[in-house]
Amino acid sequence: MEGIQIEEYRVGSLKDIALLKTQGYVDTNTSPELQKVLNHTIEQGIYQFIIDMGSVQYVSSAGWGVFVGEIRRLQEKGGDLKITQMSSEVAEVFEMLEFHRILSSYDSIEEAIEDFDFCRELNGIANHNPRPVGYRQFESELPQGSTDTLVAVDSQSPASLRPRTHTAKYNRNHQVREVDEPSLPINEKIKKIVLENPILGVWGIKRMLYSPRFGYTRVGLMQLYKILKKLSLHTKTKRFRYFRSR
Repeated sequence: MEGIQIEEYRVGSLKDIALLKTQGYVDTNTSPELQKVLNHTIEQGIYQFIIDMGSVQYVSSAGWGVFVGEIRRLQEKGGDLKITQMSSEVAEVFEMLEFHRILSSYDSIEEAIEDFDFCRELNGIANHNPRPVGYRQFESELPQGSTDTLVAVDSQSPASLRPRTHTAKYNRNHQVREVDEPSLPINEKIKKIVLENPILGVWGIKRMLYSPRFGYTRVGLMQLYKILKKLSLHTKTKRFRYFRSR
């Protein structure tokens, strides 16, 4: 893989936001350099970061780990880290791995700067949590007629939307034959999980795989993403449609 280039600027009305224009690949080899730049800037008392990824071709799990790992430290100091201008390929993995629950993303640098300045004008109101640009309501991805009740399934939800359990199947003599779930191929384990609860995200599927029921199956997030994409189950919409088709 190629290397990484990082240019740092000071932006915002108070010039106290670090804009890191990043170019190249953010992977196992280059993420230490990104971490070094972040650490150096934080030591200077700067806790507001915008990462411009308009020229980034690839981000590995190690690269995402740098951003996610810094969020808590920055927020404890009253700061934040925002991502801007991701390519469609990078953004697809970003949403697939559900990092949008942790990191805010924006279509442009200007929008991220305005959000930082807006927060300061509101004197850091704790409840201010802007929706990232481009974020879509889950219900907008569902087939027409569905409602957002799917997002919080409980005993009051319609039966057609409740998680389904498939623990056994019948042979010709109608005798129950138990499924040996720990020994199933990982593809089949994933399908069973999706059929039982289609609203689970990637992290939820990963946790289910690493449970006694499925034999503590270990799988990395990037590997799980590739498997889900191969199965055409890499979005919530596709998982819901698979659930409805069975």
